[in-house]
Amino acid sequence: MLTNPSGISRRGAFKALLACALAATAMPALAADNYPSKPITMVVGFPPGGSNDIVARLIAPKLGEILGVSVVVENKPGANATIGTEYVARAKPDGYTITLGSVSPLLLSYYAYPNLPYDPYKDLSGITTVASTPELLAINPSVPAKNLAELVALSKKQDITLASAGSGGLPHLAIELLKAESKGRIVHVPYKGAGPGMVDAVGGHVSGIIVDLPALHKLVMDGRLRPIAVTDTKRSSVMPDVPTTVESGLPSVIAFNWFAIMGPQGMPMDIREKLHAALVKAVNDPDTKSKLEKLGIGPFTQESPAAFDAFMKEEGARWSKLIKDAGVKSEG
Repeated sequence: MLTNPSGISRRGAFKALLACALAATAMPALAADNYPSKPITMVVGFPPGGSNDIVARLIAPKLGEILGVSVVVENKPGANATIGTEYVARAKPDGYTITLGSVSPLLLSYYAYPNLPYDPYKDLSGITTVASTPELLAINPSVPAKNLAELVALSKKQDITLASAGSGGLPHLAIELLKAESKGRIVHVPYKGAGPGMVDAVGGHVSGIIVDLPALHKLVMDGRLRPIAVTDTKRSSVMPDVPTTVESGLPSVIAFNWFAIMGPQGMPMDIREKLHAALVKAVNDPDTKSKLEKLGIGPFTQESPAAFDAFMKEEGARWSKLIKDAGVKSEG
């Protein structure tokens, strides 16, 4: 029998190569079977205390309990969450570094930010959305309008200045939708974050503000701002008396903020599916769900990572047109 210089037969060499190939093929499955075997880092691109951080810290303990490892929330704020999101995009795609982000950094920035350092479609692996909350339009009590119809009528006579948390984000786009649908003199006033915008809305320096409902809840309950409408198809359970924009005659003014979990591009699908199943279970846990809903945030998931990918494309098609038509550019 012919042999190679090392004395191994061709048949033996073939068997060895075949064994190596089979072993290599089995390795990803074996890794997924053992996943997770160490703590998972959930990166939040915003400072502590905001909506993203609150959702992450409510979900992380239950997710860790389901997976059997600790899930550590790590804040990496800056540049409208692009710093934290890019960090995750460049991480090892093994499922141990993920991000909880919202619609702005995970999608809108791609269309509004001229030099975004990552492509959410190419550099990130989608898992699922986990929660959502509508935007709330609230005005200073001195503005002579009790509902959206009256505010729109007033905007035909004078400028209505509405604050947002910055250019290119979801609140800004909600204002652009309102401007386009109402045909009124709606003026967008961007701030560096929701906090300064809320201060000026309460102080009467702007007519009002549009931002995530949970951020405005206390100011509304205290009577410091007057709620006009939630930008959704259904009313919020924490503000059931506040009508929706659809009820109020502006059916296209729909803007809800969703929060999603994504990881680096290249994550094996079985790890994505394992995380997906655990996240769906975590956000629908009665205790977690109750805590979210008390803040005006509701569970919101897709049936699979592939369904989330399709959802991202649908949202991208919807918002990219508005961003282009309105000439929106992020300052982040």
